[in-house]
Amino acid sequence: MDLEQPQLAGGIFNVNKPRGMTSHAVVNVVRRASGQKRVGHAGALDPLATGVLIVCLGWATRLSEYLMAGDKRYRAVVHLGVSTDTYDADGKVTATADAAGITLAQVAAALQAFHGPIEQTPPMYAALKRGGKPLYRLARQGKMVERASRTVYIHEVSITDWAPPFVTLDILCSKGTYIRALAHDLGEALGCGAHLAALTRLASGPFRLEQAVSLDDLAVAFREGRAAMFLYPLAEALADFDMIAMDGAAAGRIRSGQAVQGPAAQPGALAMAVSPAGEPLAVVRCESPDGRWQPIKVLA
Repeated sequence: MDLEQPQLAGGIFNVNKPRGMTSHAVVNVVRRASGQKRVGHAGALDPLATGVLIVCLGWATRLSEYLMAGDKRYRAVVHLGVSTDTYDADGKVTATADAAGITLAQVAAALQAFHGPIEQTPPMYAALKRGGKPLYRLARQGKMVERASRTVYIHEVSITDWAPPFVTLDILCSKGTYIRALAHDLGEALGCGAHLAALTRLASGPFRLEQAVSLDDLAVAFREGRAAMFLYPLAEALADFDMIAMDGAAAGRIRSGQAVQGPAAQPGALAMAVSPAGEPLAVVRCESPDGRWQPIKVLA
């Protein structure tokens, strides 16, 4: 897509990532379409996956760490009886087993171990870096390295479809959860091996798949000068943040990185400071019970 349009100052798009594209490729499409250099995503999806990809434009790129923090919901199709080196369908088959004897009851029982806090070892084919190099690049070079396990939280996991050797799961989990690793670990628990055959991110924080725009539709909207209609309202994108309206003088101080007086709050609380016109100014943190707010991420 070769698109060049007038720049939007910034904002957040909820894009339905198509299968077969990297998250970085989606960002590149939006970068070309918007004419903005500062474009990024908040929480990558593997090429195999589809669904909610939060794309940040301009000033919104500075909010990515907060946008990534929300829980995620996925629809995952797990293929029992076939293991791969990447833990998903894009990888090389490493082992096969007869899964014909695996019952729905056995799968449901095995899933009981995947509730609440669990320890998960990131796949070797992951974007995590070791010595400045992504793990997947080391894996492609035939190098295997130790990966420290980490605690993630599975709020909900349920079976929504059973068509052996495929089982479809609905998963609500914390950020940083590798669904590929969960599929692999489920196969190990069942003794037959497994890999992730398909994945759709249904939600990321307040962003929902049913509200997402396709990449093609967004590209057309940029070409026709109406991409702003797909920008997510700041108040919805940062639903966990309070919005604090600043008068002109306070807005000037915020832009300069200076603390301002605002509403009383618990020290450590975060909020979004906005100008009288509703322009996002900065993420601010309460430094004292009487409401002294310090900018920690200036946007404007």
